[in-house]
Amino acid sequence: MILFFRTQSKSVIATEVYHALSDAEINELCWLYGDATYLQNEETLQGYYVGPRREMITPWSTNAVEITQNMSLDGILRIEEYFPVSSKDADYDPMLQRMYEGLDQAIFTVNHEPEPIKRVEDLEKFNEEEGLALSPEEMEYLHKIEKQNGRPLTDSEIFGFAQINSEHCRHKIFGGEFVIDGKVMESSLFSLIKKTTKENPGKILSAYKDNVAFAQGPEVEQFAPANQSTSDYFRVKPIESVISLKAETHNFPTTVEPFNGAATGTGGEIRDRMGGGVGSWPIAGTAVYMTAYPRLTEDDGTTPALRDWEDILPVRQWLYQTPEQILIKASNGASDFGNKFGQPLITGSLLTFEHQENGEKYAYDKVIMLAGGVGYGTKRDCLKGEPQAGNKVVVVGGDNYRIGLGGGSVSSVDTGRYSNGIELNAIQRANPEMQKRAYNLVRALVEEDNNPVVSIHDHGSAGHLNCLSELVEESGGKIDMSQLPIGDKTLSAKEIIANESQERMGLLIDEKHLDHVKKIAERERAPMYVVGETTGDAHFAFVQGDGVKPFDLDVAQMFGHSPKTIMKDEIVERKYENVSYSIDKVEEYLQRVLQLEAVACKDWLTNKVDRSVAGKVARQQCQGEIQLPLSDCGVVALDYRGHKGIATALGHAPQAGLASPEAGSVLSVAESLTNIVWAPLADGMDSLSLSANWMWPCRSQKGEDARLYSAVKALSDFCCAIGVNVPTGKDSLSLTQQYPNGDKIISPGTVIVTSGGEVSDVRQVVSPVLVNNKNTRLYHIDFSFDEQRLGGSAFAQSLGKIGSDVPTVKEPQYFCDCFDAVQEMIRRGWILAGHDISAGGLITTLLEMTFANAEGGLHINLHDIKGDDVIKKLFAENPGVVIQVADEHKEEVKEFLTENCIGFARIGTPSPDKRTLSIADGDWKAEFDIDAMRETWYKTSYLLDRKQSMNGMAKKRAQNYKKQPIEMKFNADFTGTLQQYGLNADRWKTSTPNTHHQTPKAAIIREKGTNGEREMAYALYLAGFEVKDVMMTDLITGRETLEEVNMIVFCGGFSNSDVLGSAKGWAGAFLYNPKAKQALDRFYAREDTLSLGICNGCQLMVELNLINPEHKHRAHLCHNTSKKFESSFLNLTIPQNDSVMFGSLSGNKLGIWVAHGEGRFYLPEAEDKYNIIAKYNYAEYPGNPNGSDYNVAGICSADGRHLAMMPHLERAIFPWQQAYYPRERRQEEVTPWIEAFVNARKWVESKL
Repeated sequence: MILFFRTQSKSVIATEVYHALSDAEINELCWLYGDATYLQNEETLQGYYVGPRREMITPWSTNAVEITQNMSLDGILRIEEYFPVSSKDADYDPMLQRMYEGLDQAIFTVNHEPEPIKRVEDLEKFNEEEGLALSPEEMEYLHKIEKQNGRPLTDSEIFGFAQINSEHCRHKIFGGEFVIDGKVMESSLFSLIKKTTKENPGKILSAYKDNVAFAQGPEVEQFAPANQSTSDYFRVKPIESVISLKAETHNFPTTVEPFNGAATGTGGEIRDRMGGGVGSWPIAGTAVYMTAYPRLTEDDGTTPALRDWEDILPVRQWLYQTPEQILIKASNGASDFGNKFGQPLITGSLLTFEHQENGEKYAYDKVIMLAGGVGYGTKRDCLKGEPQAGNKVVVVGGDNYRIGLGGGSVSSVDTGRYSNGIELNAIQRANPEMQKRAYNLVRALVEEDNNPVVSIHDHGSAGHLNCLSELVEESGGKIDMSQLPIGDKTLSAKEIIANESQERMGLLIDEKHLDHVKKIAERERAPMYVVGETTGDAHFAFVQGDGVKPFDLDVAQMFGHSPKTIMKDEIVERKYENVSYSIDKVEEYLQRVLQLEAVACKDWLTNKVDRSVAGKVARQQCQGEIQLPLSDCGVVALDYRGHKGIATALGHAPQAGLASPEAGSVLSVAESLTNIVWAPLADGMDSLSLSANWMWPCRSQKGEDARLYSAVKALSDFCCAIGVNVPTGKDSLSLTQQYPNGDKIISPGTVIVTSGGEVSDVRQVVSPVLVNNKNTRLYHIDFSFDEQRLGGSAFAQSLGKIGSDVPTVKEPQYFCDCFDAVQEMIRRGWILAGHDISAGGLITTLLEMTFANAEGGLHINLHDIKGDDVIKKLFAENPGVVIQVADEHKEEVKEFLTENCIGFARIGTPSPDKRTLSIADGDWKAEFDIDAMRETWYKTSYLLDRKQSMNGMAKKRAQNYKKQPIEMKFNADFTGTLQQYGLNADRWKTSTPNTHHQTPKAAIIREKGTNGEREMAYALYLAGFEVKDVMMTDLITGRETLEEVNMIVFCGGFSNSDVLGSAKGWAGAFLYNPKAKQALDRFYAREDTLSLGICNGCQLMVELNLINPEHKHRAHLCHNTSKKFESSFLNLTIPQNDSVMFGSLSGNKLGIWVAHGEGRFYLPEAEDKYNIIAKYNYAEYPGNPNGSDYNVAGICSADGRHLAMMPHLERAIFPWQQAYYPRERRQEEVTPWIEAFVNARKWVESKL
């Protein structure tokens, strides 16, 4: 039976039950659905509705049903939401939705039986019908297998073989033989890449044999609960760490369905780091988007913006989405996954490009979406174990659906080759909350003193087949299909075996540890299934409940022995017209360059992605008092001590690569390294490893395969010369889009280089923001040892050219010397600010260094830079840097650089009293209004932000961002030392956790989807509490009663993925579960307790009415006015207030992180009725990021004990966590926010 409810927003929620519900239970559902109306008459459900496909239970439904279970509502099977539309022609997503004409009892009925197992008699026909992209050699090989086994192969076996042996999975071109101009190349592409690690192994511990590379890391502190199968106290212990580096692309899925394509790309890359060795911890992410030109319009939505470089190719009939849609949706997808999973995205890149020359059309019609990241683990766990017969095969995560079928095969060929149906079926769907549950289990196992995992692998391409076969590849195994979770009962055996429903991990566990692992999984609500075991017979089979085996092959047969791929090509010389220019048009050229997406402001990307979650981010994109995205280097701390860390950066140069593939590769490496140079690396360049991701239009036209070989060899040679290894990477070699009319658009061959390495001290990372002090000097250091050249530059691109005269790095050793010199100057504290020279050239570097300041400018003279072409000096993208040095160190700097044979040019000084960039070179002079140039630079961001921010907030942001500088005001007696508060971060070394009743004890309370618990726990721990980890399952089962706890904190995140409203489901678990409700009621009835709710926890406290129960009209937290997730570092003012935690901070102005989608306080009472403890410093958006009444950021109970606030003070207790902090205080130990936690501890102590 299906019950229907109409929400206040007029959508309809259908609820399938298997027995009648009581009136009280229906009332509970009405509350849960936001005071919805129960519809007893289905005649009111006529008209057209868009909702989920009837055969697929959505992740939204899974969360909603689990919410009802946590409310002790029994008998609910499925919950889905349907939205009324005006006609059957309304838009909807055919991958996930369908159109309904009226809603009735049949909306979940599926009249489709699972297809039977097929014995395939015509292999060639099956290959084309299923879009398997099997080569003639592979089909010949499969015919041999048929003969060996004496039977036709099944559809599952052929389909599975095609996926796990696709170019996407097996990288046959990179392992193949290249014949160029009739000459056999002596090395494969793989060999060239592996050569870098063979010659310079550095700190590498694992390379080329796992989905992630590991390098030796430092000893750091692990902060985790002692026992994670129940509620327990956090403890600190030292671990020997390893650092992980990973990047991979999701190009085909993002081209077809950008939101889920990018989201699952992000999720898959995170799982790769989760599954490294026998488990490790992802910590921060990166992202790159490359598309065709978006063809942006002005505010009226129709008038084209003045961007004539976009006219170089005509508009195509885009196969699936326009470039503008892809940019918005893909970045939304990647951001949403990281936001909900709890991974900050700390650096990235963006490029749009089209070109037509020599009769060839180049554009990123088949887009590039790269997801990367860094992480860490223990050295103990960095290698996989050896499977033993009888090990249990475990799957953790979500159910199987008809999603992501054939993704490996279809993504290995030109997009557009197969029908829309086949290509849409190959796309996965994202469920980050499910992945977070799986991760919590993996995290707990890795944090244990004895990790029980033998091996681990993520589910990606080819689903169970690829994941589980790799787990048991050395042993063989048998999978019991009756134990696999099925979300869609119409799936065939083939679809169950090979679907790519994501957010799943496969583990091998020794049987004796299973019960313990199950306890942790149940506590974390991570679905766990024991689905098989290793056999030791080198055979792999999926067995149905009736004993039939739809898949039954030897392991050796599965992975194939088809002939080595041979790539025959010839070198084709292509010349590209060089750009012509006039010195009189410098300002016009600058205006053009600053609007290219690659150069322009990326605020539209950073303002919607969490850059602070986990509390370990030491450097992210946004810098300065105005907080603009200027930093190209991301840095995270490895623990909360804020010393040792990891840096990461990106580089690419595909435009230059068109003219010279060799130079394109070298420039890509060089850019990544000049971006990461600002972090003090533990051993300089020897600390670094690279990931090289190759996206190329192989076999698309004569000469492309030869260009790929040249590009890979050049990168290998350069990396060997500078002593940097490339232990990881990925290739995607079908970067071509075919259109129904026969047109073929080739994406430029592209290599994206991600660098990563250990940082010695995250507090010493150099910012690109100019210090506005006239007693300083700016120096230019050219790393390239080459002439200034404009080929492949943003300048050339803005004028519709590429140019054949491209720069490169002439002397690799000199590049190393420059890099090492900058590193040494950072270590000596000589560099005040520094920025690399890349897209947009030197003039863009100089402008960007001034943009994030409210005042001041630069006076520049280019005379000392070699050359006599001013345009080249300003716009060439030769690798190099600009550094700012205080006058007191200028002689030391000049002497040091001279002694080390590093060429440098003094180019200018700040002009604090003038807001201009004045530049001279001999007789030529020009002056640029910095604020006007910043508006030009910002405009592209605004035009894109309009497409994602509602209610005119994009325009508000564009008007106000420069008017809202961050201001700081501290108590006069604040010293920034731990000693001031009597704190000792090393107390774990001298004492064991003290849980005596006289010790202040706090508990962090979390629900599935919570992701901000660890940083909160550490803030409490540092302040002197013993801190307990409490999961909602602990309260619901009665394992935890909170009786020994003095303070509870509801942590931030996305509980239940915000399904049915933020914190609604979490509140239901308290209100409608007797044991949890009793524990909470008893805690609040005591007079010796405190409570705090942050972000999602704030939403919970308001939903439970814990702050002002005496008010007649209740407060609410609503969607941000922009209707999107808001992420920013901004100002709070602490008004005079009566609260335990914030009272002593009254009058302070402090910086803090916000990261939320539903943070707008609706406060129906007069302002003086609330105990307001924090206000946003500015009333206007974005300073007030959500539109809260009275600019409120937090409120407190009348007695001062219970506090709810949206911003994250726990992510701002150390100066290095803050995106802006007074320069003279950045080396201090703590910020004033620690005082709030100390105040709480002291109050508790006074009550003991």
